[in-house]
Amino acid sequence: MSNQPYLLTDGQIHDFIVNGFITIKTDLPVGFHEEVYNQLTRIFEREGNPGNNLLPRIPELNQIFNDPKVVGALTGLLGSSYYMQPHRHCHYNPPNSKGQNMHQDGGKRWSHKSRRLLVFYYPQDTPEELGPTGIVPGSHYYNTSFGANVNPELPLCGQAGEVTLANYDLWHRAMPNHTSRMRYMMKFLYLRMSETEKATWLHKESDWKRISAKSNSQFYNLDHEQMYQSIWKWHLGEYDQNAERMYCSDSVESLIADFEIETETACLTNAYALSRFGAPVSPDLANLLANESGYGQRYAFYGLTTLGEPAVPQLIDYVNHTNESVRSSAIETLGDIGPPALESVISIRQRLQDSSAQVRSKVAESLGTIVTKSSHELTETIGGLTEALSDENDRVRQNATLALCRIAPRCDQSITALQRALVDSNRYVRGDAVHALRRINTPSAKEVLIDHLVTSRWCSLTSSESTH
Repeated sequence: MSNQPYLLTDGQIHDFIVNGFITIKTDLPVGFHEEVYNQLTRIFEREGNPGNNLLPRIPELNQIFNDPKVVGALTGLLGSSYYMQPHRHCHYNPPNSKGQNMHQDGGKRWSHKSRRLLVFYYPQDTPEELGPTGIVPGSHYYNTSFGANVNPELPLCGQAGEVTLANYDLWHRAMPNHTSRMRYMMKFLYLRMSETEKATWLHKESDWKRISAKSNSQFYNLDHEQMYQSIWKWHLGEYDQNAERMYCSDSVESLIADFEIETETACLTNAYALSRFGAPVSPDLANLLANESGYGQRYAFYGLTTLGEPAVPQLIDYVNHTNESVRSSAIETLGDIGPPALESVISIRQRLQDSSAQVRSKVAESLGTIVTKSSHELTETIGGLTEALSDENDRVRQNATLALCRIAPRCDQSITALQRALVDSNRYVRGDAVHALRRINTPSAKEVLIDHLVTSRWCSLTSSESTH
């Protein structure tokens, strides 16, 4: 296997933005994947699905994620400090299965920015009759079931060793397995650990339209061109998108009114078109975000996040709104804007004591994307997130842990609380606490991790047949 660095191209990033996925082939030999398949078969027969214990049960899988092509692809899409989250699962498709319905993983998530990835690995050749994962290209921009039909289903057929990196919100399913053989697909979750600052791929061409002119993607939707450009600029670390704004023939009023009657495709187009009006449209979008009926909230979100920093003062006014859904939406929007929303941090941080667990969860998540290692609000924010590690709600504690992963490298301030989090009742809080301490990487953090390792389940390969 080559040790030469591998980087994605502008064209591959373009295709990922448009389609929501890219597929690459590892350099590992066929025999490697055959052995993984055989190991999985034995484990399923003896123990059932290993679930989150995939890596300890089959440690060879680490070679997949250390493959230069996989490393390069993850770096290009998530930055160099990406993180494999604790949740992973082997999705098996039994012989003669009827498959699944189309679905998205996770709960309500509005952001179009690439902070989370699903990574699919096949250990066997997967023709269509074996029941591969079916995806809907371009569907990751859609929050409703409309997305399941926005393009024809595409079977992820391919050879053993292929790895598909997909936007977390891509609509997908297991297709029917018409054979007598088991189909395995291992799914891993990856997370961006820092907001974008520059291209982390083989970047040569900044002009989106020139890259698109060279592309022949059949899933390109001209109605979404401004949306694509916005996401492209975010990947480049360009938060000031004023240059993308242009005269719009429609009025603000008509664009907003159409949210009630148009398809989701048209509403997405309108949402990004509203940002063309610049700062003056901020009050209209903020009022729409604060509509307690929920009407148009997510489209206001897209317009405001594209608008960026000019929208921040208006959003701060809604952080303390009487309605918890409005508070939550405003805080989530500020978090998606990222570092340009730094002036909102004090207001947001005060909501860590909110009566609503949903709001507290969004606060913890947003602080992790707004605050950077160089922010003047860093110390106070780390303190607030450290206290949130004792929150009664699992999601709040997990988001607080992930936020500390992002913003607290080389800082001992939260070590004691993270040490307690290593024995949290929630397995994902425990897993994320390990990574937070690893990211802190000070002598004190290392000592805590070593002590934890010594008292942890020391034999990851112990099974029901091997207990002595």
